[in-house]
Amino acid sequence: MTPSITDSAVKAAIAAMASESATPEEKIQMLIEMAQGFQKKPKTAQDLRNAVGLYYRAYEMCGEEYLLLKARSKAGMAGTLQAIPDGGTELLLQAKASYEEALPILQQLASPEEVAEAQMNLGLVLQSLVPFNLARMTDSIQAYHEALRVFTWQDFPQEYAILYNNIAIAYLSMPMASHTEYLRQGLAVQSFEVALKHINLIDHPREYAMLQNNLGNALQYLVSSHPVENNLRAIAAYNEALKVRNPKDTPLEYANTISNKANALFNLPDDPEKPEKGNYHNLLQARNYYQQAREIFTQYQQIDQAEIVNQALQELELEFKNYES
Repeated sequence: MTPSITDSAVKAAIAAMASESATPEEKIQMLIEMAQGFQKKPKTAQDLRNAVGLYYRAYEMCGEEYLLLKARSKAGMAGTLQAIPDGGTELLLQAKASYEEALPILQQLASPEEVAEAQMNLGLVLQSLVPFNLARMTDSIQAYHEALRVFTWQDFPQEYAILYNNIAIAYLSMPMASHTEYLRQGLAVQSFEVALKHINLIDHPREYAMLQNNLGNALQYLVSSHPVENNLRAIAAYNEALKVRNPKDTPLEYANTISNKANALFNLPDDPEKPEKGNYHNLLQARNYYQQAREIFTQYQQIDQAEIVNQALQELELEFKNYES
């Protein structure tokens, strides 16, 4: 494994570059490329901080002469700030300001794809700031829709799927009055369904599974007068996701989906036509899924998720006692 780049290595690289007979534009490009290298494959959080420093140095060198490179430095810096773990709201606010500075220049001088990528990432930053009352979810959704003008399902299926997934999650987390709760949930379900018209199992299995799993979650918790019907639809969506997710290739995604499916089975009568007969068989199936999921989460040290599944299992055992009594 290659050692993590150190501050001294960064300084040495910059010093070497300073003595090069390269033009200022070439030097700025070199700094940006070096920063991108750390940003794409960071070994530690320090690598990301070094990348921010390199982007900032490139930004300072641009002045007013190299506007596109200046905007790229700012967008790169924003993306790196976003990626720093446990950075808190301060780094997210810096990222937001950097994207907002870069975007008008990118819109004038960069390719549509580069602009759309910045809009997509700005949407994510805004979405992350909403819980702290530092951004509005409507602005996040608007940024995603701007990006969708370029990231169409024909040309950019992966980005298209991620954008619709993010839009749906944004709707689900929007605070609304209780009487309009069904509206935002309906918009979320609709967003997943729009994406799934174009993202299919054969060509885009990973994105397909992500959308189906999250559609199942949205259906399962839909405020509705048809809870049984929604749970049946949710289980159908989870089954679609499980055509891709399996314990060997995608263990954590698999555990996530089977625990979600177990939640739906927990609340589903064995015979939807005769709900009064109970759901003993569905509870047995749910127990099997929960136990599998707990084992995988524990194996991969996902302690919080393992604990949530454990609590669900305890509730389930109480349900079995009701059948026995």
